[in-house]
Amino acid sequence: MDTPQKLTRKDFVSDQEVRWCPGCGDYAILAAMQRTLPELGATRENTVFVSGIGCSSRFPYYMNTYGFHTIHGRAPAVATGVKLANPALDVWVVTGDGDGLSIGGNHLLHVLRRNVDLQILMFNNRIYGLTKGQYSPTSLVGAKTPSTPMGSIDMPLNPCAFALGANARFVARGIDTSTSTLGELFTAAYRHRGTSFVEILQNCPVFNDGEWEAVTMRDVASEHQLWVEHGKPLLFGKDRNRGLRLAAGGRHVEVVTIGENGVTEADVAVHDQTNRTLGFMLAQLALPGFPMAFGVLFCDPMPSYDATVGAQNADALTRLGTGDIDKLLRGGHTWTVE
Repeated sequence: MDTPQKLTRKDFVSDQEVRWCPGCGDYAILAAMQRTLPELGATRENTVFVSGIGCSSRFPYYMNTYGFHTIHGRAPAVATGVKLANPALDVWVVTGDGDGLSIGGNHLLHVLRRNVDLQILMFNNRIYGLTKGQYSPTSLVGAKTPSTPMGSIDMPLNPCAFALGANARFVARGIDTSTSTLGELFTAAYRHRGTSFVEILQNCPVFNDGEWEAVTMRDVASEHQLWVEHGKPLLFGKDRNRGLRLAAGGRHVEVVTIGENGVTEADVAVHDQTNRTLGFMLAQLALPGFPMAFGVLFCDPMPSYDATVGAQNADALTRLGTGDIDKLLRGGHTWTVE
């Protein structure tokens, strides 16, 4: 038997011309995915990318795998059907803050609570890019766009907090320009059995350029980014001397500096990715008072929806035998229409 040839990044690059605007963060995310899949041992014939509508949703065209470009907001429903029809497939969902949280908010909510074994990537640029710059569910209050010329008055959604509130079992956050850490997050999401939700801060250079600069610029990144790791202290800063301490009986966190007011590293909270309450607090940290949290914020696996459905079906066959569709349709109350 021939040994399967090890795939490389090039094997996952399709023959389609990649057409995003120059400088779009989607290029970096695509490259990170194409590099990561071979490292995971993924195969093209067992990998499916499902998308909705938006700039992010061109993703399936650029991956040399199977894929579906579906309608606005409905990618989770199609992806659920794909996974239930063939549980052996690795199914990825690619969506944006508009596609996933506005038009598709209801579908996203239910796929998260059901815990279908999918990897969901949400590109968050706080704007509708494909339809020319309208405000999105994640746009900040005051954002001036063609649809909010006087400034948005809507309170924005926090994607990670939304996912946690929908009872997601895996929630993470990354940055488009941090491609090495994106690969790590893709790997963690892939290995998690159940729905994995990964928010990716992504820059739209045309309609919302620089939206994340206060977090991502090199000269401020160390002070404004908190990269979490299970079992490790929640430290950040250029000298790794600042951290988060649990306060008010663990109901909220505060920033402390090691060496000031008697604070030691022992006072800094340790990340527990199985603690949903801590995950909520980390998901909602924001400038200027706090750094923004990145990495796996929450991970607490439970049996996936597709695995449970498969077990139910197997049990039904064992106890009841193969069903008879004709008998089912003709059973119970029926009517004859003349």
